[in-house]
Amino acid sequence: MTRVQLGERKRRYKAAFIAKLSDSETEASEMQCWLDFSLKAKFMTQIVYEGFDQRYERIIAQLVTMIDGADKWCR
Repeated sequence: MTRVQLGERKRRYKAAFIAKLSDSETEASEMQCWLDFSLKAKFMTQIVYEGFDQRYERIIAQLVTMIDGADKWCR
């Protein structure tokens, strides 16, 4: 079985699909907390922080959109 086939098989189960996306959303939010910590500890500049934070905001927004429209992704 190829990776694509396994991925297709998993997507049949809406609840499992949403659970994985929810886990991903949680991980992305946790990363934003680490970014906040890194900025406050002066491990990165404000400009670098803002770049990463914006990317994670977009990732989270995309995950939420996929969760909200899970019917489009699941069979």
